[in-house]
This record gives sequence, C-alpha cells and structure tokens, in this order.
Amino acid sequence: MEFIIDTVNLEEIKDAIDHMPIVGVTSNPSIVKVTAPENFFDHMRKVRDIIGKDRSLHVQVISKNCDEMVNEAHRILKEIDNRVYVKIPVSYEGIKAIKILKAEGINVTATAVYDLMQAYMALAAGADYIAPYVNRIGNLGSDPFELINELSNRIVMDDYDCKILAASFKGVQQVRDSFNSGAQAITAPVSVLKAIFNNPNIEKAVDDFNQDWYSVYGENKGICDL
Repeated sequence: MEFIIDTVNLEEIKDAIDHMPIVGVTSNPSIVKVTAPENFFDHMRKVRDIIGKDRSLHVQVISKNCDEMVNEAHRILKEIDNRVYVKIPVSYEGIKAIKILKAEGINVTATAVYDLMQAYMALAAGADYIAPYVNRIGNLGSDPFELINELSNRIVMDDYDCKILAASFKGVQQVRDSFNSGAQAITAPVSVLKAIFNNPNIEKAVDDFNQDWYSVYGENKGICDL
C-alpha cells in the first residue's frame, strides 16, 4: 500500500513527508500550474532533494505525438535523474511511446486512464504504474472501483509486474474504496490525506485521556515531567 501526494509545492511536500508515510510525489501540467515555478527543472530537482532517492517521483510529458513524448521523457530524465517515472497519457500515440520507453528500460506511469481496455493496453505495453482517474470516471457515470478491481485481478492472473496508482480524488472515501478495490497505490492532494485526521472524536479522545492523567499527576504534568 503506497500513499503518494499530488503536488509540487515544496513546503507542502516537506510537511507531508514529515508527518505521513508518503512514498512518492506525482505531478502533471495542471498541478505545476498551481505552483507555477519559474524554472521547472530546477524546481523538480528541489522536489527530488526533499523526497530523496528512495521515494518515487512521477513527471508528465505534455506532447501528444509519440516521438515528441519520447524526446520529452529523455529530457526529463537528463534534467532530473534516471529514477523518474515518466507519466505518459494512455492515448494511441501514448501507447507507442510507452512501448519505446519500456524497451529502453525507463520507468513509466501510464496516466489519464478512464477505461478498462485503456488500462489493459498500458499493462500489456509494460507500464510500471497505471493511473485510473477515480473521480473523473465516476463523474462520467462509470464505476472506477469496478475498473480497479478487474485490472487488479488481471495483474494477478497474468502475473504482471505493475501497480495500480489510483488518482483524481475529491474525498477520503474514494481513497479508501480504491485501496479496498485492489489499488496498490494512490496519489492524492495533501488536503485530502489530511482530511483523514479531521475527526473531532480523535481530539476529544486525546483530551479525555489527558484529563484523566492530569487528575492523577497534576495539571500540565506530562510523562517527561515525572
């Protein structure tokens, strides 16, 4: 089970990896627009410095043509490092690019997945991660969790070395349902993951425990004060 965050905001990344078991960072052009770094590659190198070499970094191409996608992938790897997972949209040209990049031994995250057959194509092309867009699929009237479950079954059935990276979330329930449907990883905004802890009952339980403690040992006298 992998928690990955969908942001390139440096302070947000620092805060998230300091508090939560975050194993990677994803980005796309829309996410980059939110932070709007003046120098994209310099900024992404800073992201790598923050997360370290052991966490995954996923960076998306912007071209729609296969040859240009491949060229952009090579530039991304040159400017950042060869550990980057290059995000390729699963279009007709994208599938061709995935095949070429995987033949070169490059890490690939297949993204913009809305349909199970799209996912199967990416799987057969050798993608390392496949990212179905959970909320967007639901908005179009389809069941994203059925897609995740069937894709997960196919990965196991045919023994593919690939992980489902569920993406596009509006709330914690969608994250939970993605994991429970078979996704090995999720990428979500930090705000969505922080919402897991926005439960007043958590704070109340801690306050009740503390009052019981203080009633025995004295107000504001903690364990380290004994």
